[in-house]
Amino acid sequence: MADASVLEMRHIRKTFPGVVALDDVDFELRRGEVHILLGENGAGKSTLMKILSGAYQKSAGEIILDGAEMEIKNPKHAQTLGISTIYQEFNLIPHLSVGENIFLGREPSHLPGVIDQRAIFQEATRALSNLGLTLNPRKLVKELRVAEQQMVEVAKALSLDARILIMDEPTAALTEHEIKELFATIRTLKDKGVAIVYISHRMEELFEIGDRVTVLRDGCSVGTYDVRGMSKSELIRLMVNRELTDLFPKERAMRGPEVVRVEGLSTKGGLKDISFTLHKGEVLGIAGLLGAGRTELARAIFGLDKITSGTIYINGGPQRIGSPRAAINFGIGFLTEDRKSQGLVLPLSVKENLCLSSVDKFSSWGVMNTNEEQQAASRYVEELRIRTPSLDQKVVFLSGGNQQKVVLSKWLCSEAEVFIFDEPTRGVDVGAKAEIYQLMNRLTATGVAIIMISSELLEVLGMSDRVLVMRGGRIAGEFSAEEATQERILQCALGE
Repeated sequence: MADASVLEMRHIRKTFPGVVALDDVDFELRRGEVHILLGENGAGKSTLMKILSGAYQKSAGEIILDGAEMEIKNPKHAQTLGISTIYQEFNLIPHLSVGENIFLGREPSHLPGVIDQRAIFQEATRALSNLGLTLNPRKLVKELRVAEQQMVEVAKALSLDARILIMDEPTAALTEHEIKELFATIRTLKDKGVAIVYISHRMEELFEIGDRVTVLRDGCSVGTYDVRGMSKSELIRLMVNRELTDLFPKERAMRGPEVVRVEGLSTKGGLKDISFTLHKGEVLGIAGLLGAGRTELARAIFGLDKITSGTIYINGGPQRIGSPRAAINFGIGFLTEDRKSQGLVLPLSVKENLCLSSVDKFSSWGVMNTNEEQQAASRYVEELRIRTPSLDQKVVFLSGGNQQKVVLSKWLCSEAEVFIFDEPTRGVDVGAKAEIYQLMNRLTATGVAIIMISSELLEVLGMSDRVLVMRGGRIAGEFSAEEATQERILQCALGE
C-alpha cells in the first residue's frame, strides 16, 4: 500500500560533548513518498539521517522498521536493511575508478578473493546509464568535475537497490539538465515503492518532487505537513522562526575606484583572453554553465593556476600573482567551491581554521600571540553567529553552514580587500544565506570588492551590481544590474 508506514523514528535524542544535536524528534516515512526534511544548518537534519544510516548511534529513542523495533548498528547494517544514503559531502575515493567506487566493498568475484573487474565495469555502466549518464566507468574519480562526482554518488546509492533512500543535498552541484534526470529517476523509484528522504535548501525543488515535509529547528521537531498545503514563506517562517520577506537584501554601495583590472588573461586550464575590471564597493557576479571557466578564473587570480599570458593590475599597478601567498599579500581572499577539501583543515579547531590565513598577524619571531588569536576568533564567531560549543571544537563536527561561516571568517580575519566567492551559499539554508548576503552588504559598504561566482541565477541577479557571463573560457557578455535578466544570461551562456 502506497501510504503504509515503512519507518518511524520516535523521541530521538542525540548528544555530543557539550551539544544536544537532537531532542525528542519524531519522523515517519511512507512507502512511495518523497519526504522532505527541512531546517536551517545545524537544525539536526543530517544528524537524524546519520542515525538512520548507522553512522551515528542515537542517545535515546526508538527506530521502527516495518513495525519492528530495530537497532541500526553501523552503515553496513543499514545497507543490509535496505537503507542507502547520498551524503551532502562526497564519500568517494579519488584514486579509484568510477566503477570501483560504485561497487566498493561488494565487488563481484570469479573466485573467493578474486575480483571480477570486467563485471564491475559492466554493472557500473548499467547503473550510470539508468541515470542517463555516459561516464566512462574506468575513469578515476579525481578526474571528474564536482557534478559528475555527485552523480557517481547517486549511481552508487541506487545500485544498492534500496527501499529507503536518503538524499542529502543531491542537486547542490548539478546542472539543470542533470537535476531533471535525477528527478525522473526519483519518480521512477517512487512508482516502485521506494521511500525517499530528501534534504535540500533549494525551496523550488521541494514543491516539484515533495509529498510531505518535516521541519526541524534547533534540534527539535516543529511539525510535519503536506507540501501541497504549504507556501515558501510559511516554510521559511517555520524554519527560522522569523519572516524573511526579502531573500536577496541587496544594498547598493557607492562604487569606488578600480581595485582590480584583468587584461588579456589566458591559462593552460582553458581561459582565453579574459579582460574585466572590478571596483571598490561592488559585487561583480560571474555566471555561466558548468565548465565555462568560472572557477578557473578565480584560481588564476588567486595564484593557483599559472597564467600563460595577460596582466593583472592591483590598485593600478601590474602585479605577478604566482601563488596563493602572494594573492593574500595583495589583499585577496578566496572562498573556494569545495569548503571541505580546499577551504578548511577539518581536524583543526574553529579558532585554528579561522586564523589560518592570518598567522603573520598573530605571531612574532615564530611565536603565536594566543591572546590576540583568541580575541579575534571570539569576535568573528559572535559576529557571524557560528554555532559551536567552543573555539576549540574541531571544524569537522560543525554543520555545513557553520563550516562555511568559518571559511568566511578566515578571510575577514585576514582583512582582505578583494573577496572571490565561489558558490558562497552552496549547501546553505535560507536563514544562513540571508546572513551571508547581509555580510556582503557590510563588506561593500566599507569599500571591499567582491567577485561572486554562482550557479544560482536568482542569486547572481539579486546580489550583483554587474554580471559577467562566461562561455568556453571566455567572457561572452556583460550586463549591468538593470540589464540583467535570467533569459539574457542563459541565452548568453548558451551562445544563443
